[in-house]
Amino acid sequence: MTEAKNNSVLIVDDEKSNIMALTHILSSEYTIYFAKNGTDAIELAEKFLPDVILLDILMPGMDGYDVISQLKKGAKTDEIPVIFITGLTGVEEEEKGLSLGAVDYISKPFSPAIVKLRVRSQMQMLNQIRLIKYLSMMDQLTDLPNRRNFDNRLRIEWEHAIRNRAFISLLMIDIDFFKNYNDKYGHQEGDIALKAMANIFKHTLKRSVDFVARWGGEEFVILLPNTHLSGALGVAEIIRAKAVDTEIICTGSSAARLTLSIGVNTIKPKLGSSLDGFISGADKALYIAKENGRNQVCSWDRD
Repeated sequence: MTEAKNNSVLIVDDEKSNIMALTHILSSEYTIYFAKNGTDAIELAEKFLPDVILLDILMPGMDGYDVISQLKKGAKTDEIPVIFITGLTGVEEEEKGLSLGAVDYISKPFSPAIVKLRVRSQMQMLNQIRLIKYLSMMDQLTDLPNRRNFDNRLRIEWEHAIRNRAFISLLMIDIDFFKNYNDKYGHQEGDIALKAMANIFKHTLKRSVDFVARWGGEEFVILLPNTHLSGALGVAEIIRAKAVDTEIICTGSSAARLTLSIGVNTIKPKLGSSLDGFISGADKALYIAKENGRNQVCSWDRD
């Protein structure tokens, strides 16, 4: 295997000479993994999740058709592009491979230029799809996850909290009087302010499981798995205080400041607990913070 690169290829062939040749052709551009049989190929595919698999058809034990059939059944490996590299050149063999989900064929003896071009083509398509997916889940202004992304993450963490009987906390954050800020300084300066607040959130959260997203407009949400109310209130207060201390540089070098109102809700969910109610509780706590004068943290008391 080579040093880590952006994309990776799993080569599956029972002939050592073929593995060496393909590694020589591709290792300058990709991380290479290899397997000499179908069983090892499936194990490595599940472990490393390569971007593309080059798969020989004629192998002892599990042949290439068996391998791709197993890969397509796997939840983690079903979408990995498979290119068959084979000496079988009949139409029936090619049709069978394509029907099982192969994306391309390379005939043996293979040309290094053809191998590079076919693999590169799949990588370009794969990376383009990934970029589109990434952009669809991110807020382009703040570079934070968007609401759709948050909804997906919330469902995952909610189910995890139920299984593990763990607490989960939600912070609903609103920039105080942001409309007035936009009216005074302009929407371009408002965008700068939104980015500044987003940076505060990103730099405050320390755990990999914590998740911040732009909820919409000037509202943000922070999800804190495995966090009691006291811990969530502590994080919220740190964020509120940082906002107060942050000078936002406007056009012309003038500086402005903004404050935040934050609503906090904490629950140890169980089967039947309302996810919508969890969100609503944080929203109600935010409303209380605004009603009480803003620039403060309030929690939702279900009692």
